[in-house]
Amino acid sequence: MRYVDVAEALRARIAEGEAAALPSEAELGAEFGVSRVTVRRALEALRDQGLVTSRRGAGWFVAVDPVRQPLGRVTTVESALEAAGATPSRRVLEFVFERAPADVAKILALPADGEVLRVTRINLADGEPFAIVTVWIAGALGAELSRSDVERATFYELLPRLGVEPGRVVQTITAVAATRHEARRLGVPTGSPLLAARRVTYDRTGHAVIVAEHRYAAHRTAFEVEFPFLQTTGARHD
Repeated sequence: MRYVDVAEALRARIAEGEAAALPSEAELGAEFGVSRVTVRRALEALRDQGLVTSRRGAGWFVAVDPVRQPLGRVTTVESALEAAGATPSRRVLEFVFERAPADVAKILALPADGEVLRVTRINLADGEPFAIVTVWIAGALGAELSRSDVERATFYELLPRLGVEPGRVVQTITAVAATRHEARRLGVPTGSPLLAARRVTYDRTGHAVIVAEHRYAAHRTAFEVEFPFLQTTGARHD
């Protein structure tokens, strides 16, 4: 089989909705009965056509336009996906009451053995995994919620029902490597780069009420911030 035949087979697979991460070059070579050199040449041809992209140490991916999430205002994953023209959905994986992790207890001003409700979900874009979101709230607030509540609505929609008026949100964005567990849920290779966002939501009195951890495959989303141009009086222009 020539590289053009491999490229054509992969092109058809992508058109049918291939998952974001492609098999490794070795796996593709075994599947098609060709050398890795042939597989690499086929993938490079598809890259030249804008159909796939690669990242060192992470493998090959179907090329997609990242969902752009603006910073400077509070948005939900669902609203960002809708703005990008994708159909959002969610699947709740875990809904458990447990002892708060030490860092979460500190943020929520809970005692060391304080209880929290932890909700872990997968957010989907057009049926494909887009983000892993884990949310912690104090057990006293969580006691008023059911699993069906968090399956139907966002926590920002549920807070008023709990008598909480959201105030400000602080979000910290870093980069991490996907664990095996995260990689399986997001459909990417283990060790792939992820954008990690920790979002802490405070009520109007300044007390933290929600701690949330978001994990995005780095090629699926981008955070954007817009700055006003401030002219400094008397500044030199080169």
